[in-house]
Amino acid sequence: MPRFAYHAIDPKGAERRGAIEAASQAQAAEKLASRQWHVVRLGPDAAASASRAAVTTSGIALFAPRLNSKQLSLFTRQLASLMTVSPLEETLRTISRQTEKPRARAILGNVHSGVLEGLPLAEAMRREEPSFPPIFRAMIAAGENSGSLPNIANRLADLLEKQAQVRSKILSALAYPIVLTLVAISVVTGLMIKVVPKVVEQFDNASVQLPTLTRVVIAISRFLAQWWWALALSVALLLLLFVRVLRDPVIRYRCDAALLRLPLIGRLIRDVHAASLARTLATMIEARLPLVDGLRLASRTVSNSVQRRALEGIVEKVRAGGSLSTALREAETFPPLLIYLAASGEAAGQLGPMLERAADYLEREFESFTSAALALLEPAIIIVMGAAVATIILAILLPILQLQNLTGL
Repeated sequence: MPRFAYHAIDPKGAERRGAIEAASQAQAAEKLASRQWHVVRLGPDAAASASRAAVTTSGIALFAPRLNSKQLSLFTRQLASLMTVSPLEETLRTISRQTEKPRARAILGNVHSGVLEGLPLAEAMRREEPSFPPIFRAMIAAGENSGSLPNIANRLADLLEKQAQVRSKILSALAYPIVLTLVAISVVTGLMIKVVPKVVEQFDNASVQLPTLTRVVIAISRFLAQWWWALALSVALLLLLFVRVLRDPVIRYRCDAALLRLPLIGRLIRDVHAASLARTLATMIEARLPLVDGLRLASRTVSNSVQRRALEGIVEKVRAGGSLSTALREAETFPPLLIYLAASGEAAGQLGPMLERAADYLEREFESFTSAALALLEPAIIIVMGAAVATIILAILLPILQLQNLTGL
């Protein structure tokens, strides 16, 4: 439905600016008149039009605009801070005006318009579902219903910032090994394609049989020099095929189960998801949301399909009257520490704080575990790279030594 930006004066003499959805401009004017607002200016919403145009390139519709995790975290922190000194409508107007990105400004402007139209903040955020996930809107609704929206927004901002820190740690932990591996592969490939063929030319006129290692390295070098493009294309096609195959729920479930069974990676995945689940549940419990609703919403944030299915089973057991700790224990996909602290929290009536403590511990354990794993992985990559380079050098030196022995030098 079209959106129309307006500038109006309400019965109390206050200025009202925003946007309203209507079938036509005349209908938009009627809606504003029904509120007894005097319309100063009314026309098509330029921000919404710019947003729609920004996501279309050469007539091809791209993904709908949305706030990224950093923008959402910043918006939540600003919302929590400004609501303590300003009304909600003024807070949203201030945040949207100071937002630099046009797409983000259009999204926040849409939410602001919904609040001006009389919608609760959570319902106004539903207009921009890609930017505000269900778990976010549920906590905002809980804050509005309990009259503690600034406090809930503060907790949400803390949760989003913690999640961003975990993602940053994961990326930083993976970045160096990946870069080191790519450099190692590039160096070895460059030696095989550029260096080895030039050295081999010196042995073409030799009447002696080259060592087996040298012949193997030469064969690999010639294959890479002639068919490197086919090899790169095959790798790319295999990756695309793998991504496509993972869309099948059965295959995805089996792959996720296999990942969880791996000695090191499985533990890492389990602890990361458990920490995220514990912190999300703790925040939702402190927001006075029912545990069943919190579990149901939190299960959508878990990317591993095995743990997500286990959480769906936990939701049913808790809904039937079972305890959270017992359901977690029977699922057999979560660390014992989380189960123990959840049981302690239930017994003491402090489930939220104990889940928060479990998240802190699991995140610290993840950080120390990744540091130790990297301390072992980095030398391993260097050793493998050194072994490959040493093999190439040895394959080149062996024929030289053989020729020297034949000539008696």
